[in-house]
Amino acid sequence: MFKIRPVLSALVNHKLTSERNGGLCKLFCMMSEESRDEETAKLLKRANEENEDSGAEKVKDTKKLKVEVETTEDDKKYPKKKVVLLLAYSGKGYYGMQRNPGTSQFRTIEDDLVTALIKSGCIPENHGSDMKKMSFQRCARTDKGVSAAGQVVSLKLRLIEDIIEKINEHLPSQIRVLGLKRVTQGFNSKNNCDARTYAYMLPTVAFSPKDYDTGNIAAFRLEPETLQRVNRLFVLYKGTHNFHNFTSQKAPSDPSARRYITEMSCGEPFINSNTQFAVITVRGQSFMLHQIRKMIGLVIAVIKGYAKEDVMERSWGQEKVDVPKAPGLGLVLERVHFDRYNKRFGGDGLHERLDWECEEEAIKAFKEAHIYPTIVETECQEGSMVSWMSTLPIHDFEASATATDTQDNKDQKQDNADVGNDSD
Repeated sequence: MFKIRPVLSALVNHKLTSERNGGLCKLFCMMSEESRDEETAKLLKRANEENEDSGAEKVKDTKKLKVEVETTEDDKKYPKKKVVLLLAYSGKGYYGMQRNPGTSQFRTIEDDLVTALIKSGCIPENHGSDMKKMSFQRCARTDKGVSAAGQVVSLKLRLIEDIIEKINEHLPSQIRVLGLKRVTQGFNSKNNCDARTYAYMLPTVAFSPKDYDTGNIAAFRLEPETLQRVNRLFVLYKGTHNFHNFTSQKAPSDPSARRYITEMSCGEPFINSNTQFAVITVRGQSFMLHQIRKMIGLVIAVIKGYAKEDVMERSWGQEKVDVPKAPGLGLVLERVHFDRYNKRFGGDGLHERLDWECEEEAIKAFKEAHIYPTIVETECQEGSMVSWMSTLPIHDFEASATATDTQDNKDQKQDNADVGNDSD
């Protein structure tokens, strides 16, 4: 009896221990299964995300590859060739010729030109933001509001069919490509240019005596004797002079201030919209910012009696002279010249001469349709020349000026805003 009781007690304890251990094992198994389920869910989620990212990358890569394939196919079909484009444009409403990266609010001629080149398929879209890739170079930079009848730019283009027509389809009516010619691979429209010719159209009342009533400019007529004196003064500009007083922030000792002028004269007056106008023509090797407008402004000041003739000689010396700047409205880049290039390559049988005799009619038609009417209408409506003439008494032409007291230095902020738009 006593031997059986311990055995029974041991059996009961073993059963209880087994039940407890079985319950714990079952609990551990359940927890382990839940953990495995969580890990599995995480792995599945991660795999799905990776698949989505991979899919997006594949789509992106596919699009990129498609663009590259299309670009390559276009380049194979239309290989890029070095050319020059003959441009004509009315500068009203534009902040000059040259693009100003980072200042999209200041619309320039080149902004619209590059957009048209991309849309027409002449250049790849990814080159539009960096035209150096297309070897782009303008012959002359023009100021804010200045027009051109014979601007030339050089660059590499895909020579697509009907290229001029297709480019012009994407340009506003006040900008037109009038001609295209193939050039040598190393051609640079700025560096290869020998000279530039500008025209300046103005109402002849600009040469009236300073006590003339400008309330009725239509009644003014320029006397032949006055025109002769005007041209006598313009002749003084011919040759090489130090034009440091005819631009902004240029020291007298700066070698780049020396410029070579080959001709300058004022043509016979003519009537347009009941107002008498005349056109001044100037040709030079190159020009600095505002140089032409100041050359004209100083002659006007002398003719009107605000300054003596000797001021012109003094302006080429070392002292600072207060030189007035005529309005930009009437200034037009007429023509650029490539005499040396034509002499070297024009007759080799492989390249064309860079003259535009065949385009003369189109140039004349554009000027008569878009440039001259804009100048005349704006002058008659806004009176920019008459308004500018009223500032001439403010200038001190007798005393030596300093860099801080010239009247035009008050416009320096605007000059700084237009940096890069100077004419060449």
